[in-house]
Amino acid sequence: MKIIQRLPQLVFLSFLVACGPLSDTRSAEADLRPPQLQAVLTTGPSELIVEFDEDATLVEDKTRITPPLVVAEITGPGRRIVIRGETQTPGRQYTLEAEAEDAKGNRASFIADFYGYNGRVPGLLINEFTPQGSGNHPDLVELKALTAGDMGGVVLYQGTPASFDNRIVFPPLEVGEGAFILVHWKPSGDAAEVNETDDMAASKGFDASDSAWDLWIADGKGLSGNNGVLSLYDRPGGNCLDGVLYSNRTSQSDESYRGFGSAETLTRAEELVQAGGWKPAGTRVSPEDAVNPEGSTGTRSICRQSSSADTDSLEDWHIVPTRKATFGLENCDEVYEP
Repeated sequence: MKIIQRLPQLVFLSFLVACGPLSDTRSAEADLRPPQLQAVLTTGPSELIVEFDEDATLVEDKTRITPPLVVAEITGPGRRIVIRGETQTPGRQYTLEAEAEDAKGNRASFIADFYGYNGRVPGLLINEFTPQGSGNHPDLVELKALTAGDMGGVVLYQGTPASFDNRIVFPPLEVGEGAFILVHWKPSGDAAEVNETDDMAASKGFDASDSAWDLWIADGKGLSGNNGVLSLYDRPGGNCLDGVLYSNRTSQSDESYRGFGSAETLTRAEELVQAGGWKPAGTRVSPEDAVNPEGSTGTRSICRQSSSADTDSLEDWHIVPTRKATFGLENCDEVYEP
């Protein structure tokens, strides 16, 4: 499982270079470049893989995980080094600190975050959302659990893994089949806006529901109102579970970005399609493939149809009439008529 990874130049906090003396100054340039971290992946409840751009080893006495996990074995040398040890808590955030060394003695220290392996991710859909919220009904996204499981490590992006404005990586949270999970994208800062992991009635913020699990995007500023992407993954860097593309633009809205208005939005739309989260009508995704948010408000949400077979297209979605938003409840199939 690929997890949070900082770019190599940011990951390396310090490095030490070592090489033997040169007997001939005219010889080929010495290898002074330390191994560079490529990815950190959890592949089992007690196993972690660290990938480098060249064969490397991890210095055993400088390898540690916090919160503390006992490290029992480190393989290597190789481009893929396996760390085996104590069982991880599903969805819990950990930090790996280590030092890598290549065959030439070049060393690099790094820090990388990862999330505990979760083998019980429930089936999930993005079920309802409001990108044009109001003061009393701020931007909100609802997920529905199709099967029971643990939400730990599941990640919802405003955007896509390669390009996002913000995201939530869910804490360990047991959900039953049919459960609703509400992600509040624009909190007010009220102390009553608490993340619920054991009591559905704990949160009392705007649009909190006693029949759903409420979680809040820390410092969230809301969703893009007219032109955006939501994507849901089983873990950071993992598999796409679902996604939504929405836009009020057309292919004629601009000449440079296929109508999406910016390279960022076009790139996110293409990434969502490539990941299998959205299906365009043609060979290339366009704004006409998106759900049009025009007409939605804080109480007129964009809902998945209750009979939807999840076609990963705009055909799954509609805007409900005023005051028919159903966050935390089964969706309303009535359609807003302007």
